[in-house]
Amino acid sequence: MTLNVAIVGSGYMGGGIAQVLALSGATVALSDVSADIAEENLQRLIVESREFVSAGLFPENATETIEKNVHAASSVEEAVADADFIEEAVPEVLEIKHDILARISAAARPDAIIGSNTSTISIGEMAMAVQSPERFLGVHFSNPSPFIPGVEIIPHTGTSEAVVAAAREIVHATGKETAVVKDVTGFVLNRLQYALFHEATQLVEEGVASPEDIDTLVRTTFGFRLPFFGPFAIADMAGLDVYNFCYKSLQTDFPERFATPKVLSDLVEAGKLGTKTGAGFLDVPAERTPDLIAYRNKAYVLMQKLIEDLGPAPLR
Repeated sequence: MTLNVAIVGSGYMGGGIAQVLALSGATVALSDVSADIAEENLQRLIVESREFVSAGLFPENATETIEKNVHAASSVEEAVADADFIEEAVPEVLEIKHDILARISAAARPDAIIGSNTSTISIGEMAMAVQSPERFLGVHFSNPSPFIPGVEIIPHTGTSEAVVAAAREIVHATGKETAVVKDVTGFVLNRLQYALFHEATQLVEEGVASPEDIDTLVRTTFGFRLPFFGPFAIADMAGLDVYNFCYKSLQTDFPERFATPKVLSDLVEAGKLGTKTGAGFLDVPAERTPDLIAYRNKAYVLMQKLIEDLGPAPLR
């Protein structure tokens, strides 16, 4: 059975999400403040898809699939009327979100799932404008949505578990991965991203290093690991006792900024030091360590080869 999707907000993010869902086989109604804008953005998506096919970024038949599966709706109400899943991607202003979500939920089927692509606004606050708010949640794609594989799924306290499961299935059908996180300020993605950026700007302001040198260190050291391992896997492989010691060193000059996390010190006190003891944040069995190290080494060599094949980013 074909999934019927409505995208409300046909700009860069909404349009990219439309491409992703259309390529997974869904029928997509694209809507905006007017039918003309929706049609104009649909034509942009078609032109863009041809460019992506030429560059080898989309499959050969992608443009034909998008032309077949996506149409511009005359209004928001028309777009959502028969949709199974609706993704709101309008500007990040609560009043605008409330207005459009009220319109969506009034015109949509009562069983339609409604998602928001917000990256900053509380899902619970937005849910106040939604009829039957148990069907509403955050479904946060990242920019550029056709090519970033991770999607945050953010239920509010009243979201149905069945809706969370259904939203994950819809995203997984596109080939992307999901992570379910709580409805807190910044969710997870932006809290982590901005924590790194905040520390980087402090280093620049303190004259420790230039933006160029900081970018070089991030992408060639710990950032080099991040496509394969998250922070907890990296910590487990390094040794949680090592992390515990490094926090103590950082505290000589930054006692509050780098206070040792309790969850880390508790694991160290319990003798759970990561992969070398078979228990840590992720509890990787000790007998899997040789396989993990072999995978890690191969991954890093292949990543370096990919970077060399691509050449430097055109930042200058």
